[in-house]
Amino acid sequence: MRRDFSAGLGILAVVCGLLIAWVDSRPSWDDTGVTVGAVFLAAAFFAALLPRHPWLWGLAIGAWIPVFGIFQNHSYGSLVALAVALLGAYVGAFARKALASGPKKGDRS
Repeated sequence: MRRDFSAGLGILAVVCGLLIAWVDSRPSWDDTGVTVGAVFLAAAFFAALLPRHPWLWGLAIGAWIPVFGIFQNHSYGSLVALAVALLGAYVGAFARKALASGPKKGDRS
């Protein structure tokens, strides 16, 4: 069951990354801030669901914008999206682990 859940989330993450990259590659789309926010939040969301390997979530979400950018426009500047996705994934994984550990019984806050 756990493996099926992980595989399903992996496919969903790749589809999400492809959709973000497709929207970003449209000639009429010129809103980098929205794209960066979507990449960051999507990677953080998936990594928070399964925080074991955040780099995989970052790649699944963020690899597609550079692929589109390099092959369509010969622009390597789009690799920044991969860095944003990896940052988002690690933030999501860290947040999940921090919230899961929470305060211990008997701790005073």
